[in-house]
Amino acid sequence: MKGISANLIIALGCIIPGLMTGLGAIPIFFTKSVSQKVLDVLLGAAAGVMLSATCFSLILPSIEYGGGDLKAVLIASAGIFLGALMLDMIDKYAPHEHLIDKRVEGKNTESLKKIWLFVIAITIHNFPEGLATGVGFGTENISNGIAIALGIGLQNMPEGMAVALALVREDYSKKSAFLIALFTGLIEPLGAFLGFGLVSIFRPLIGFILALAGGAMLFVISDEIIPETHSNGFEREATYGIIIGFIIMMILDILLG
Repeated sequence: MKGISANLIIALGCIIPGLMTGLGAIPIFFTKSVSQKVLDVLLGAAAGVMLSATCFSLILPSIEYGGGDLKAVLIASAGIFLGALMLDMIDKYAPHEHLIDKRVEGKNTESLKKIWLFVIAITIHNFPEGLATGVGFGTENISNGIAIALGIGLQNMPEGMAVALALVREDYSKKSAFLIALFTGLIEPLGAFLGFGLVSIFRPLIGFILALAGGAMLFVISDEIIPETHSNGFEREATYGIIIGFIIMMILDILLG
């Protein structure tokens, strides 16, 4: 895949996963509610897909790029920790409202309208996913980027549905809920092109940047998605969703690799 075809694949791979969030929100035009059990299983599967993509397309390649020795593992470890710390700081200080359980975090939340708390939460949640996609395409292995883009696109669909349903429950119109859910996806291409640029500019740091994106993804999975799927009484079903999602993405990663 060289020249125009490779560039087109990279561009589409950076853009399409974000649009999948809007695709996942389409069902709200036909129904106002989805079983919480079904939603938790779907979000659990999304977490499993993300976790698998993080392991096989970000962290393991990070170690391989570093040479596969102890030094490479330590560099990857530092990247993972700093990536998680970066998201933790954003999560701690940026005012936002969690989409499922309505917890409000951050500073100066009293002065912001609820819709902007949603928008900021969406940005925090989705930006590192876009970053991970771009970093994947920034390596010399395009199939690695395709695997990450596919995994994030798959997990964006139930996430888009969850966001839209949460907004409809807050008395937003279906059209507004769909547009806001679609907006969540439009944040991801920005992160994707930034990640691609980082790898292109700082090519000697590919291993570290891959791990940094992996750490950010792990934080989102652990701090946001899994707790949300395990707080409604369907913990066991959500856990199997995570396992199935992990397996599906692992198989797809091997087939694409």
